[in-house]
Amino acid sequence: MTGMALTELLGATVYDSNGAASGRVREVAIAPQDDLSRVAAVIVKTSSGDRYLPYSSISGFNGGVKASTPSADWAMLVGGEGMLLLERDLLDQQVIDVYGRKVVRVNDVDLYRDTVGEQQILKISSVDVGARGAVRRLLKGAVPNSALRSLLRRIPQRSIPWEFVDLIESDPARRVKLKISNARLADLHPADIADIVEDLAPDDREAVFETLDHDVAAEALEEVEPKLKKKIVESLDSDRMADIVEEMNPDAAADLLGDLSEEHSERILQEMEPEGRQEMRDLLEFDEDTAAGRMTTEYLHVEFSATVDRAVALLRTFEGGTAAVSTIFLTDSHGTLVGAVPLANLVVASATQPLLSLVSEPLVSCHMDTKELEVAELFDKYNLLMLPVVDEQKMLVGVVTADDVIGFLRSKL
Repeated sequence: MTGMALTELLGATVYDSNGAASGRVREVAIAPQDDLSRVAAVIVKTSSGDRYLPYSSISGFNGGVKASTPSADWAMLVGGEGMLLLERDLLDQQVIDVYGRKVVRVNDVDLYRDTVGEQQILKISSVDVGARGAVRRLLKGAVPNSALRSLLRRIPQRSIPWEFVDLIESDPARRVKLKISNARLADLHPADIADIVEDLAPDDREAVFETLDHDVAAEALEEVEPKLKKKIVESLDSDRMADIVEEMNPDAAADLLGDLSEEHSERILQEMEPEGRQEMRDLLEFDEDTAAGRMTTEYLHVEFSATVDRAVALLRTFEGGTAAVSTIFLTDSHGTLVGAVPLANLVVASATQPLLSLVSEPLVSCHMDTKELEVAELFDKYNLLMLPVVDEQKMLVGVVTADDVIGFLRSKL
């Protein structure tokens, strides 16, 4: 396996099968539809225009690029919208390092030659994001190659394997043509995605949220800094935002819509499914600085006469966020809150044991109009993970989770 840098290849003389110097390498092309890491061709700058030289027609790289076909057979470059051009699309561009969970700038691209069967191939091994790539580009042609190689050996390599790189493309049409999906980014924790997004330019932030699945985008958006969150929402189409909002925790979604103009919020609501739209309208009626304004309507509750096996069955089908599963609330036939069972209590209980025998004391709750600072004080006083919210008739209407309180406290810092 032989390695080379993109910078070393760019500008290299290209010789045809007759040994004639026929042009210089202007670009190196990837065909993402076939293989996002494998070089499909080099673009050769000739006296008659740019030519497309398939990699299968390259026989070697010693002293330049050696082609196995005459230059007359090299096709003129037409279009090329579906190609990833390494100098244009990678050098000096920002990419996402999903292993290091950060945004980095590409200084060079490391390539390697390999053999598959009897066929020679050239693939991207990594992107250089350190000083070595920058120095190589800066001094190329300015100092003898031997001196440059000696210098580069003394500079530590700082590169990211290609399999840990996600590309950023702000043009929706090119994203489709280049098969850019940010699938690797989607595997990160939502908080890490949020940190990465916050480091991007506005167009790039929009591009990332356009490529993420609705559920991933929803979780990441909840973690984004509030002021930036509003800008991201305003940059996306209403139908796209409606899909994302429907996947968010109801309390976070209501907070987000409440920060938008009434007109913008209404456009998003109109794109939502009727049930979700009505839930949002109900939550938007509450003051943001109250328990009702901070609560979510996704929580676990069951009739007070139920047994442990009923609670376990409920857990298996619950589709709410993980923050809302730490406690199961017990209500009577009127919806009145009568008890709370910590999830940990179910672990040591038998399937037929009544849930009422597992309730924690005291039963702590708050009214819908309780101010958010008082809510935070209750969490601190009783070391709560969740706090049930009730109305005037003591009916359970929602819960405040610990992450809601943390978010409120962070906003006050």
